Amino acid sequence: MGKSFFAGADSFPNDFVGCDRGGSLLLPFLRKLSRTSGFFGAFLALLFLCPPTLAYSPKKLKIGLVPSENSQELMRKAQPLVALMRAALGMEVEACAASDYTSVVEAMRAGKIDAAFFAPGGFVLAEKQAGARVILKSVRKGKSFFYSAIITHRDSEINKLDDLKGKSFAFVDLASVSGAIYPKSLLLSEGINPERDFSRVIYAGGHDATVLAVLHRRVDAAATFANDTSGHSGAWTDFLKKAEDQDQIRVIAYSDPAPSDNLCVSRDLDKKVVDRIRKFFLDLSKNPKGIQFLRELYHIDGYVEATSADYEPVRKAFERVGVKIR
Repeated sequence: MGKSFFAGADSFPNDFVGCDRGGSLLLPFLRKLSRTSGFFGAFLALLFLCPPTLAYSPKKLKIGLVPSENSQELMRKAQPLVALMRAALGMEVEACAASDYTSVVEAMRAGKIDAAFFAPGGFVLAEKQAGARVILKSVRKGKSFFYSAIITHRDSEINKLDDLKGKSFAFVDLASVSGAIYPKSLLLSEGINPERDFSRVIYAGGHDATVLAVLHRRVDAAATFANDTSGHSGAWTDFLKKAEDQDQIRVIAYSDPAPSDNLCVSRDLDKKVVDRIRKFFLDLSKNPKGIQFLRELYHIDGYVEATSADYEPVRKAFERVGVKIR
């Protein structure tokens, strides 16, 4: 039976850092009204709770951050960009980070954030679950795509995928394209079942943690992202500061290319606000200082226009590994 993500979760995630969780003061009153006033009260409550869907323009724009690394560190890195957005958009802007990909999806579904930096898998989930609209995709080293890399320690005896059988392995997150979906598809194509053929499997939660798990030999191998197939550009070069540490990581296989990370907005966000957000990031991508902000936050060089169709390969990869998006 295939796995599924977010088949109707009702609670707002508890592990968000940075955003005011809010909440409606009307809800207790409306629930009481529906209980005490019969059909008419229930009808009125329904009108309040399920108003017609209208475009909205928030007083404070809340942006979700997916966890490429520790949430607190991500929040620290986001602050210069948030300050720049406030000045450029002429409105309050607040960033909030979660400890896993699906919490950001749920936050958008619950109307707690207005926009989000999503990994490709996160967007596919958010589009299905929350009606998220992709507006931009990231560029690294001139490319709007990347790869999943299967990595091991330089001194490991693992040289090919078949050598992974019986070894311990680290994925990033269940919904991570480079850290789970694409590498699982690659492994399955080589006759390796990720659920049966490893001695131990962990989900590290971030690409930084995954790389560190290999560096410190806590696992035998892992999946993470690569910017190209040279073996010299990926999560291990982004997150390991010392060249001697980077040299301890060796790639044994790459996936097919995957469409890059993206910026999404709520389906009901006012078009004028969306256009201002799009323009801000496209302009930022042409400015050397702006590019530096983006590199600091997500190790990217800018953004280009994106459409939902760009992510069809990701949807097909979810299907190949037996993950149902509902």
